[in-house]
Amino acid sequence: MKIIMDAMGGDNAPQAPVLGAVEAAKTYGTKITLVGRGEEILDVLKQAGIEDLPDGIEICNADDVVDMHDDPASIVHKRKNSSMVIGLKMLAEGQGDAFISAGSTGALLTGATLIVKRVKGIRRAAMGPAMPNKTGGKTVILDCGANAECTPEFLLQFGLVGSLYVKKTFGIANPKVGLLNIGTEDSKGTPLQKEAYALLKQAADQGLINFVGNVEARDVPLGAVDVVVCDGFSGNVLLKSIEGTAMFMGSLMKHKIFKRNVLSAIGYLFCKKGVNEVMGMLDYRTIGGTEFLGIRKPVIKAHGSSDAVAFRNAVRQAEVAASGDISAELEMGLQKLAQIKETEV
Repeated sequence: MKIIMDAMGGDNAPQAPVLGAVEAAKTYGTKITLVGRGEEILDVLKQAGIEDLPDGIEICNADDVVDMHDDPASIVHKRKNSSMVIGLKMLAEGQGDAFISAGSTGALLTGATLIVKRVKGIRRAAMGPAMPNKTGGKTVILDCGANAECTPEFLLQFGLVGSLYVKKTFGIANPKVGLLNIGTEDSKGTPLQKEAYALLKQAADQGLINFVGNVEARDVPLGAVDVVVCDGFSGNVLLKSIEGTAMFMGSLMKHKIFKRNVLSAIGYLFCKKGVNEVMGMLDYRTIGGTEFLGIRKPVIKAHGSSDAVAFRNAVRQAEVAASGDISAELEMGLQKLAQIKETEV
């Protein structure tokens, strides 16, 4: 398996992606192609005391870089020699099994859509991070930021995509799908939620998904469902609220409990490992990145602030995504969803 990585994308490029790739090659034995300015990549390796290219690492030179302020719609033409665009073209041409970048989210989504292409029938690709929940499993939030404005049909497709993704990735035979809303009653929400609810229920009645109804934000981290369907604006707010709450609670425990006095500090030493494991579950560095679901081949968006550890884990995530391709099953499911839309009342 070969992973293509944008060596120039992100706040800490090229150091973080290059060193992360080296660590991934050592840890997982993955073959990685670093796309970017060759001289800068080699300089990073030399500064780390690496004179020769490590086993499994190769470089594809790309002189240009997509800037965070670039118009996403123009990058394919105006930045055709950039590390992001060249990397996506390599993926589309079969020169790798997955692509990773910490560059502009909008540019990456646009590039993936225009170059790698969506699965036939998909209206919009979506970002689907998997958040740990109270049950010990994970909940996929779909969409979490790629599509701020959605139609009911988009949300219907998100339900199918998320369900198939969870089945393939986490081995859950009949994942529970919920629609993010302000209450569990089917009458709740804006016209978007009400119409999406009706479509998702029809899909459930035909056995395409296991739709269990509306779910409130507070029940998401408790593991009420395996897939949360929502528009990208709401999903992004939900995701960052969960992350912020985790950071707040971690800080609260540290300063109000463990640093309260000498005895509490000693107590912390005994439970430090467990506390760090819990906090690590929500650390974006541990997760690695978020896959654009609905694209023909895996495209992973790493956090803009990713360090070498995050890129290493993004490689692991990319391998999992590449080995669990759902494109064929998704196309079949989309054909059935199209029939549901035709019968909508």
